[in-house]
Amino acid sequence: MMRTGISTACLYPLELERSFQTLLSLDFRLFEVFLNTFSEFTPDYLRQLRNVADAYGAEIKSVHPFTSGYEGFLLFSEYERRFEDSLEFYKQYFDAANCLGASIVVLHGQRDYANAGISEETYFERYATLYALGQCYGVTVAQENVNKFRSESPGFLRRMRAYLGDTCAFVIDLKQAVRAGQDPFAVCEAMGERIVHVHINDNAPGYDCLLPGRGTVDFQRFREMLLGFHYQGDLMIEVYRKNFSALSELQEARDVVQQLV
Repeated sequence: MMRTGISTACLYPLELERSFQTLLSLDFRLFEVFLNTFSEFTPDYLRQLRNVADAYGAEIKSVHPFTSGYEGFLLFSEYERRFEDSLEFYKQYFDAANCLGASIVVLHGQRDYANAGISEETYFERYATLYALGQCYGVTVAQENVNKFRSESPGFLRRMRAYLGDTCAFVIDLKQAVRAGQDPFAVCEAMGERIVHVHINDNAPGYDCLLPGRGTVDFQRFREMLLGFHYQGDLMIEVYRKNFSALSELQEARDVVQQLV
């Protein structure tokens, strides 16, 4: 059964613990947590965040690394040793997910891919290694479609799914598809039954990111497509701070999404 959640990124650049507390005060209980700097995945900090979640009966479903913008350099460059070292570094995110009770770590992948030095096959193999490492921690590394990244292309996502089969997972983000000039439904179709997580938002002509219910997205069609792929995950509201004025608007968006679940 799908549930409605929210990303702490909606309040960025408010500090993570303050974002989390604010969203809890709005009666959200399901979260994606953006870790924004090194100190936020130290054991003491993570335990404090988990204790707050437990006190409210809240669940943290997913973790988003602050190194997303550097993953092309860290994980998908021609320099093999840096990839191996970065696997060790990403274990910290898996440990963080375990501490917070999260089961998903979100991956952006390779930016500026037009000048990439590695092939698609190498990308898929690198991802598969990271995915397998995550599985050892009970964590699913899920590739998100992201504007200006290799994953913005439905064709790439379709080939990735075909190449890796059951050893890949995807996060679909509607706004990222629109920003990349792609049809979100084509992105959804390309990911298919390997979708494990959804960043939900709205859009309209001239506005690529709005709160759910403020734009023109056919959410019923989107819901039916997800159900057709036997989607078992949740719907996480994720927008930018500039996309709303009052915190009450987040609660209104939750009501819109709740109608889908």
